Amino acid sequence: MGSNHAGTAAINTILDNYKNEEVVVYVRNDNISFLGCGMALWIGKQISTGDNLFYCTPQILQNKGSKVHMGAEVTAIDPESKTVKVKLNGEEIEDHYDKLILATGSNPVTLNIPGKELENVQLVKLYQNAQSVINKIEEDPSIENVVVIGAGYLGVELAEAFQRLGKNVTLIDREEHILSGNFDPEHGDRMAENMKSNGIDIRLEESVLEFKGEKGKVSSVVTDKGTFPCEMVISAAGFTPNSSLGGEAFDRFKNGAYLVNKRFETSQKDVYAIGDCSTEYNNAIDDVDYIALATNAVRSGIVAAHNACGTDIESLGVQGSSAISIFGYNMVSAGLTVAAAKKHNIDVSYTDFEDTQLPAFMEIDNPKVNIRIVYRKDNRVIVGAQLASNYDISQQINLFSLAIQEKVTIDKLALLDIFFLPHFDQPYNYITMAALSAK
Repeated sequence: MGSNHAGTAAINTILDNYKNEEVVVYVRNDNISFLGCGMALWIGKQISTGDNLFYCTPQILQNKGSKVHMGAEVTAIDPESKTVKVKLNGEEIEDHYDKLILATGSNPVTLNIPGKELENVQLVKLYQNAQSVINKIEEDPSIENVVVIGAGYLGVELAEAFQRLGKNVTLIDREEHILSGNFDPEHGDRMAENMKSNGIDIRLEESVLEFKGEKGKVSSVVTDKGTFPCEMVISAAGFTPNSSLGGEAFDRFKNGAYLVNKRFETSQKDVYAIGDCSTEYNNAIDDVDYIALATNAVRSGIVAAHNACGTDIESLGVQGSSAISIFGYNMVSAGLTVAAAKKHNIDVSYTDFEDTQLPAFMEIDNPKVNIRIVYRKDNRVIVGAQLASNYDISQQINLFSLAIQEKVTIDKLALLDIFFLPHFDQPYNYITMAALSAK
């Protein structure tokens, strides 16, 4: 049930590897496989169309042999009788399953405050949400001031998108720093300065209290510290797992997500949960966690599909590897920040280092790179890393993802055989130097 990243991966895995299995798909939406990570690029006109943000279609799945029902809402699950109830074409039907894979995703957080029903207060998650925003911007030239609520990845990306459209953009968050879920303040503050230098007004440690409107349309956002006139509000205050189906029949994580093991089995026999509606095993904390990322969703779909079809396979766990690029400034992270480690009661140290990507004798643009490596004090195992630069340092984070997964110590990293060629890096590169400087 459900067919965005996790669901699509599960369906394709079964259809490609288990030709004799009958696959029935119920999807509430009217499309599948939307790459929401490209939504801000589309809104900001960095790409010309949203049509290419889909990598699969219902027809492709049907041509492979599945039965796909679009616009179908599953309303109930009965694990005892192995049945689901579905609203389809105006009728409620009951269907039986041998194995059930839940890929119901997540829902955007709706701020329950006065004025939330006003026109031009927009949520952004689905293709339809992005298309609505684009249509309104194009059709209404009076929309000049946009307030974005939430300074996580999506909010920051959308703030950039609207600034690229020439709008006056205010970004509001109640946290002390932007991107606080993925980066420590030193890195988040660098991105904030980058955004401010490109004309974005950032307001931190402010709580949104109310949306005010005129003639049914939003006209301002009221916080505990001020009022911000606007003609459009983008609510990017986070996501929650869409996991209400099944109710108390399923064991849950603290945020309500389906609690699963490394095979993505739920507490109910023959029922699997994947993607944003379920948990993952976080190698940085050696425990179950909730990390909603498209890459995690795809892997969970592959693992669950094989298990549902009788091939015993376990997830390797995840590190929450992720990245963001705003106005050409790039930041990547994996594992725990120092702040996150404290929340998990993990005693850590960290090492910071700054240097240029290439040797000083290279007579070309040579941006600086900032790196932080976070490691446990007790056994010096690496549990997190963050890098930031105008240089493309994105692939470096994959090394740290593997290091966290395999429990590599900061001391082993210091002696790692890292190649050198002036076109690419330095003989004493910033990874080696950061690790060598660890106390």
